[in-house]
Amino acid sequence: MTMQPITEDDLHAYVDDALDAERRAEIVAYLESHADVAARVEGYHLQRRKLRDVFDPIADEPVPTALNLAHMIEGRRNRAVIAPWWMAAAATALFVFGGGSGWWLHGLSLPANEGVVALAREAVDNYGAYASDKVRPVELRADDSAKLVAWASERLQHPVSLPDLSASGYRLMGGRVTATTHGPGLMLMYDNDHGTRLVLLTRPMLVDQNKPMDEHSEGTTTGFTWASNGMGYSLVGPSTSEDLHPLANDIRHQVETKV
Repeated sequence: MTMQPITEDDLHAYVDDALDAERRAEIVAYLESHADVAARVEGYHLQRRKLRDVFDPIADEPVPTALNLAHMIEGRRNRAVIAPWWMAAAATALFVFGGGSGWWLHGLSLPANEGVVALAREAVDNYGAYASDKVRPVELRADDSAKLVAWASERLQHPVSLPDLSASGYRLMGGRVTATTHGPGLMLMYDNDHGTRLVLLTRPMLVDQNKPMDEHSEGTTTGFTWASNGMGYSLVGPSTSEDLHPLANDIRHQVETKV
């Protein structure tokens, strides 16, 4: 039987120990023969351990009175009004995701799920999904740049541009409109003569509409993320921060000059 392709969802399920024994064995064998993917997965493991270190204690905290389901029902009866839908949803989620997963609901209210922090996470995910693709890493190639700009501008409902990094030795390969948890984004991919690929993800920002550039890293991946005039930008790649930072600054200068 032919093994099903290994997807990014499979890798995250492997990290979360959510696979059956057969699929887990396939993932283990795949990682043993793909060192670059194994390094990325180890970064996921590290991130998961750090999150648990921070949020596991929260899972043992009692449910706040305001979100206690019985309290909410009693209060609703007393006031003879319907509680806001989000309170009921929060109370339900606390019960469903109780125990070892309680910290996840708590994390949904944290800034890590919004703004440039969320954009950085989305850029890393896009890099992981597409940078290693040898068949179709981009939807539209650089020679269709006019079509790519028109398509992305319409989907993002905001004019987009394609930064030129040729002076630094990087060519635009092309791009695609990609889904994020905060709406559509434009993913652009660049490469150089050494085969190094970089991903730039940009999308409109609901919060953090203007934010200074910040560095982040995960495993062997480095990134720089910022927001300017309502648009967010995140440049991600395997390069060191010393190599990537000037490129991010160049992109920022180009897009701000065109505003």
